[in-house]
Amino acid sequence: MTRTAIIAAMPGEFKPLVRNWQHTRSNGVDLWRHSSNDAEWIAACAGAGVDRAAKAFAEVERLGPIDSVISTGWAGALREELVPGGAYWVAGVIDARTGERFAADSTDRFPRSQNRDLGHRGCSLVTSPTMAGHEEKRRLAAAYGAGMVDMEASAVARLAQMRGIPFYCIKGVSDGYNDQLLDFNRFISSDGQFKLIWFIAFVLLRPRYWPALMRMGENSKRAAQSIAASLLDFLEESGHVR
Repeated sequence: MTRTAIIAAMPGEFKPLVRNWQHTRSNGVDLWRHSSNDAEWIAACAGAGVDRAAKAFAEVERLGPIDSVISTGWAGALREELVPGGAYWVAGVIDARTGERFAADSTDRFPRSQNRDLGHRGCSLVTSPTMAGHEEKRRLAAAYGAGMVDMEASAVARLAQMRGIPFYCIKGVSDGYNDQLLDFNRFISSDGQFKLIWFIAFVLLRPRYWPALMRMGENSKRAAQSIAASLLDFLEESGHVR
């Protein structure tokens, strides 16, 4: 049986994909499992950041060897043509902390990717240690020429490279290049968890943030749906059942 790991940060990034998969929680990691024919897919999330992505990867690996891995979830756009709500396959990942670059495997088999709209096979993504705001997006875009920014993909890419297994990356755009949002970093705990109660208490008293947050919420929902559609296409093309 082949085993594919799908790593993200938050359960909401998986929701449309894993709706009917078996859910468990182990060592602080949420896991969803789906088996069909001679293949098993395991989605895992443990929070935001490279350390939490590595923890999720390790928990999947504890259950058995991994034959391939996909890094997925929400990302911020570093280019105007990457549309919020869309999902894009990534050609390569850059670690902003170390400067390391990791190639992603070919995504020619994935018909629902919106990469065709961009006129190329995939954009690059830079992994940052913090959530990138308006000014940080501009700095990262200029420094790395990347199309998107996230907080986890480089850890997954590095682990895949160390094990010599295929690495894929698809990210859904939750916020556009020009979006002006509040600083989310204050609501991420040291273990990569989103402090939802603190966040709600903060924004309830600041209605100026409401319109932008509502747009981001809708974009995030559509991005998760776009990711799921592309990954389910891969399941079908591999001979699996939805």
